[in-house]
Amino acid sequence: MSKIITFVVAGILVSQALAQSPGQQAEALNVKGKAAESAGDPTAAKDFYSSALKVDPKNATAIYSLGQLKIHSGTIAAKGREAKFGAVRIPAFQLDQATIKEALDALSLSIDKESKGTVTPNFVIQDPKNRLADQKLSVNLKNVQANGVMKYLMEQTSTKVRYDEHAVVLVAN
Repeated sequence: MSKIITFVVAGILVSQALAQSPGQQAEALNVKGKAAESAGDPTAAKDFYSSALKVDPKNATAIYSLGQLKIHSGTIAAKGREAKFGAVRIPAFQLDQATIKEALDALSLSIDKESKGTVTPNFVIQDPKNRLADQKLSVNLKNVQANGVMKYLMEQTSTKVRYDEHAVVLVAN
């Protein structure tokens, strides 16, 4: 009797899976691909779009999305890195007359501690004219996200930030 019930349940599950047309399956995979892009994960997005094409080889959305992904994957990944960095909340960040290097070192330690080691930024300063060397910063921020601290540091030093694959790069103007 239990074998019959198992076969009936298995039959129902298989029929439900087959009820979706290849187009519907591909569209569901495309939606997951877009969600992966929004989350800043171009690798997962590519996998979803590729799976959509395996299910429906002529799916226009998957073909277009893969093409766009090739063009914009670096930007998508950078946004994901920035979001991960920015999601870390720093309870207190205080410095008095620190250099930008000291400030970034302190921020790195704070992020590593507050994220419990899941986010460990590697900061790089690009300052070919050595404009930032003598600048001193005083900071007193409480309960702010890491990207808020970064924004404050950028405003104080007139720099820009770039979230590369292996480093957060501070660029002097």
